[in-house]
Order: sequence, then structure tokens, then C-alpha cells
Amino acid sequence: MAAWSATATTGSTDEGDGSVTQPRDPEMIQHEIEDIRAKLAGTLDELVERASPRRVASRGATALSESTRARAIIGAAAGMVVAMIALRITRRVRD
Repeated sequence: MAAWSATATTGSTDEGDGSVTQPRDPEMIQHEIEDIRAKLAGTLDELVERASPRRVASRGATALSESTRARAIIGAAAGMVVAMIALRITRRVRD
């Protein structure tokens, strides 16, 4: 079993062409860890915001409202078409 070394390497020691990667110092590794933690924290915050019950309910209400509005517009247009047809039929019957 290999002992843990403070000088970790980037990737594997054999890149397939026989070259060995350069060791990184502990400060560089610590900096990379902090950067990754910050990115993960931001991603987690975004996920929490997207999945919050208030957000989910708001998106659902918006979708329902848009769906209801579209149905109302289609219904009104269909009503106008029926009214115009009825008016033409009525005029033809009178003539």
C-alpha cells in the first residue's frame, strides 16, 4: 500500500507516452480545492433555489395561467367565427 504524499501529481504518472506529470505543491492543491468548493456551493445554491416549493408552485401557476389564457383566446376566436357564420346565414334567409 502506497503512503500518502503531499506532492500529488496531476493525472496519472504515465501519460501513455512514457512522460511523468509534474508534482504540485500543497498550496496549489489547497487553492484548487477551495475553487472547487466555491463552484459546488454556487451550484448547490442554484439547485436549492430551483427546487424550492415556492418556485415550483410559481412555475406551475404561470404555466396554468398561460394555458388558460390560450384556451380563452381560442374560445373567443371560435365564438366570433360561429357568430359570423350565423349572421351570414340569417342574412341569406331574409333575402
